[in-house]
Amino acid sequence: MKMDGPGRMPSTSSFRANPNPETVNMIGLDFGSTTSSVMVASARIGANAATGRMELGAPRVLYRPEPVFTPFEGNTIDPVALNRHIDRWTSENGTPREALVSGGAIITGLAAERANANAIAHMVGARFSEALIATAADPRLESWLAFMGNCSALSRFHADTPFINLDIGGGTTNAAYGLAGNVLHTGCHFIGARHFQFEPGGYRLTGASPYGRALLTSLGIRKGPGQRLSSMETEAVIDFYTTALEAVATGDAGFFEDPDTRIYTQAPFVFDKTGPTPVLVFSGGVGELVYRQSQGRKIPGTTHYGDLGIDLAARMIKSPILSAHIGKLIPENMGRATVCGLTLHSTEISGSTLFLPSPEILPCRDLPIVARFPADAGKEVIRQAVSLAGASPTGACIQILPSQNRKQPDAGPPGCESLETIKALGACLHDAARHLKPGKPVVLLAPYNYGQTLGNYATAWRQDPFGLVVIDEVPDRRAQFVNIGRPRNGIVPISFYGIYQSLQDKEGS
Repeated sequence: MKMDGPGRMPSTSSFRANPNPETVNMIGLDFGSTTSSVMVASARIGANAATGRMELGAPRVLYRPEPVFTPFEGNTIDPVALNRHIDRWTSENGTPREALVSGGAIITGLAAERANANAIAHMVGARFSEALIATAADPRLESWLAFMGNCSALSRFHADTPFINLDIGGGTTNAAYGLAGNVLHTGCHFIGARHFQFEPGGYRLTGASPYGRALLTSLGIRKGPGQRLSSMETEAVIDFYTTALEAVATGDAGFFEDPDTRIYTQAPFVFDKTGPTPVLVFSGGVGELVYRQSQGRKIPGTTHYGDLGIDLAARMIKSPILSAHIGKLIPENMGRATVCGLTLHSTEISGSTLFLPSPEILPCRDLPIVARFPADAGKEVIRQAVSLAGASPTGACIQILPSQNRKQPDAGPPGCESLETIKALGACLHDAARHLKPGKPVVLLAPYNYGQTLGNYATAWRQDPFGLVVIDEVPDRRAQFVNIGRPRNGIVPISFYGIYQSLQDKEGS
């Protein structure tokens, strides 16, 4: 894929900007096993011509410097050095913190295994806008982001062809299966280039991760820091990683059921193998090396980066399974797929008919999504969901899905509910919320543009608001938590994290 111009992503003909569109700024920060990256972009708020939903479109990259090595100090991430990088990035890109309305920060791979990873995520999140995700060890989210950042445009263009994106970095391989731009399945395995560290230029070990040490044991290799791996030993390690990647790419879950291999599964990757053969594409540091080598471009010498990335990429090119599509379809962002996904795809935009009786309720961070039910769910289902939301000490979120027995209203627009369904849902919510204490937010995410109508029925026309917020035109995301930003011209940004398996997301994105 090629950029449409300097710093511009491929255009989407289905995006229709407002006559006087607002431009918003987005940021992504990815702190990985080997390197850390940042990206700042701008986008316009407009309507998708196919779905009618509000979204961020026509993105333009404003700032994307070269990655830096992730700073470590013993078994922790070095917060002082990390803050220095962030200070420099902030100074160079010049975008005020308050102008950043969406995006996220994520700690991935072996970095997410460090003792202070969660504390670092919170520290980074606190430096930026309240709408941003800030999380560590969220492998399915990382898999989703890498797919969206690397091959979503390819997947939409070849809408009848399934794609598998393998994001291969220093510590993990994040896999995602998608069709027509929609991610359907995700997984993650501890397969990466940096489970072994070497003195650059050779194979003298300087360190190994717990997964690297376990692999040496299973291969019968008794070597540790200060000792050199022989060519045969190095080849055995590379062969194992290549075979494991082939198992991921082909959906061979049995490979990871053996006692010696099951430790490498962080989140199982399972997909339907009865359909067309998926196109396999790569991202991450190793993925970028695969494409560079396959195109005959110059690459650094032996263990230049102090790990096995160069060797693993060379071996992958020789695999008939892994190299099947290398020269046919080239994805967009390769080594920067995750940070691109964080910046451009981590946030949804609400419709303009949200129900927000008290604007000071927002922003809300880290709201748990306690329930998901269709708009025509029964009273008991709704009562239990509202009870769970009321029990959360900081408030909670409920996702409303399309009615199971939905009939298209005669005079209504495509993709809506009947007024009878909305009235009945509002009445059930009102009855269920009678005993809730005021103050804690109860946020409903609705798929269609009936936010104000539902909110009015649920609160008896604002007589009993009970902290209710209804945000509409939000696509379904199978997630555990949500961040909701401040209102901007009648809309709000919504960011999800804690992604489930079997993700079906972003209709028409």
